[in-house]
Amino acid sequence: MTAGKTRVAAVLTAVLLVSACGGSDEAPRLMRLQASGDGPDEFSILPTKPLEMPSDMRALPEPVRGAPNLVDPRPLDDAVVALGGRPGAGTGDAALVAAAGRNGIDPNVRQTLAAEDEAFRKTQRPRLLERLFNRSSYHRAYGGQTTQSYQELERWRAAQARTPSAPPQGSGR
Repeated sequence: MTAGKTRVAAVLTAVLLVSACGGSDEAPRLMRLQASGDGPDEFSILPTKPLEMPSDMRALPEPVRGAPNLVDPRPLDDAVVALGGRPGAGTGDAALVAAAGRNGIDPNVRQTLAAEDEAFRKTQRPRLLERLFNRSSYHRAYGGQTTQSYQELERWRAAQARTPSAPPQGSGR
């Protein structure tokens, strides 16, 4: 009777191991990020501007269904103002955009890039121990595509180009 139970346990273990080794059609997840707790989501809280009474009620725009509220946050415009700029000042960049697209633009570039990246990630699947210990395989997969920033900095400095300062290499940034 004990030999039968041992045999059943061995068969179940073998089935479990074989099923764990099977592949899936899902795109592999290289980054294994998880929430560290059940605390609040910092991005779900949106501060609004205080309500103000306009000096002339006739200057208010007519309400339009679906239009943004005047006190809704506009983070991009607020960032431009905080840095000393004017919101909407980039509307004159049409010539720059036209020059950047002078050789043609692929309207499906995002879909093409997503498909190519998924194919790359399928060749760089996480290894068994990486999955077992829930480790990220992102840096192993994409490490060869990173810019060597300090080598580039030295190359530009050797060419007598003006470069921004950078923390010493190995300082932990």
